[in-house]
Amino acid sequence: MKKLDKIQTDLLLTNLDEDGKLSCLKAFKVARLIGMKPKDMDEITKSMNIKITNCELGVFGKLKFSELDDNIYDKLSRNFAHEKKIDCEVAFYTARDKGMSLRKVGSAINNSDIKVTHCQLGCFYDEEFEKYDDA
Repeated sequence: MKKLDKIQTDLLLTNLDEDGKLSCLKAFKVARLIGMKPKDMDEITKSMNIKITNCELGVFGKLKFSELDDNIYDKLSRNFAHEKKIDCEVAFYTARDKGMSLRKVGSAINNSDIKVTHCQLGCFYDEEFEKYDDA
């Protein structure tokens, strides 16, 4: 189990939202600030009874998404490993492409038949079989 020192703990706690949860994007930021790998964030937050919420790809949380963009869906579909599944990291990488954003990629995933696997924060392996509870 990863243990945080006081400075690391303070950095994490100052990034929580008003409900005491850590958003997906802030979890990446905190990992960088505290010198941990993003994949360790789920273990760290669970050990502190903190939930990671608002997945930018729409797997869990309460973020609102816009309509499906067919061009983004087509671009994502080129990266399917199989069965319309895409790794979280690949989706994030795709969002860096010109004319895209993480929110647009999340909208394409959230409003389609694409399933996200292998959360970079360690929250889930395959969202189809392991639902993440951020309630």
